[in-house]
Amino acid sequence: MLAAQTTAESHEGVPAGGSFADAQALFYNGHYEPAAALALSLIGADPDNLQLYDLRTSALLFQIKRLIGDAPDKEKALKQCEPCADLIAAFQHETVEGLTHARAQLKSNPRDNNAQFMLGKLDLNHVWLYLGTLGRRTGWNEYWEARHSLDAVLERNPGHLRARLARAWIDYIVDTRMSWGTRWILGGGNKKKALTVMREAASAGDDFYTSAEARFALWDVQKREKNFGEAVVTARKLSVDFPRNAELTKFIELHSAAIKPK
Repeated sequence: MLAAQTTAESHEGVPAGGSFADAQALFYNGHYEPAAALALSLIGADPDNLQLYDLRTSALLFQIKRLIGDAPDKEKALKQCEPCADLIAAFQHETVEGLTHARAQLKSNPRDNNAQFMLGKLDLNHVWLYLGTLGRRTGWNEYWEARHSLDAVLERNPGHLRARLARAWIDYIVDTRMSWGTRWILGGGNKKKALTVMREAASAGDDFYTSAEARFALWDVQKREKNFGEAVVTARKLSVDFPRNAELTKFIELHSAAIKPK
């Protein structure tokens, strides 16, 4: 994995002959534009690989999120964002393509856990873009398909780490971002359970990039919960594996002074 990271990080743009691991390294180092470009190139050679659609849509989502920022008026910020229209169009196209391939694979094998998980994960990427980043109350069909898909995977394989993590995000967001009535309509959430799952996933010692996904998720919720002491510890560990991630570096520099040494 370290070799893959070195290959990806040694280029400003897309590494020639880059692999999926190279695209993952770019993504987790916060280089979302080349990560999305490399994923698109890889999709051309392997259009049935659902992981590539997940990575590309995730990279496009994070590009849009970075451009929109925390603006209180998201519609105004979106109108002022010149690249956003093309990025959203690309996101929509890749989401549709990925979902089409996932559904075809599930039709062929209804118990295909990878296809079932990716169906749910791509749906969630759609929900996080429109409901989270853009602040639009839409994507309810995708939400329910994601929830049911992840539950189906976990019923067959309770140890599926990425499915557990994605399901924990649903529990956390529904419990912390929705009103009581909306929480009920959406099937309920459970912040305490979500945090437990994320902590367990972050320390599970799974494969390198699954572990990275879990640790970044934990870092995100620690920031949301304003547990900056724990968040700095997590960020420091992540920065060892992803030293070119500028957001990690900035966060550590900003918050380390406020952490009292033991």
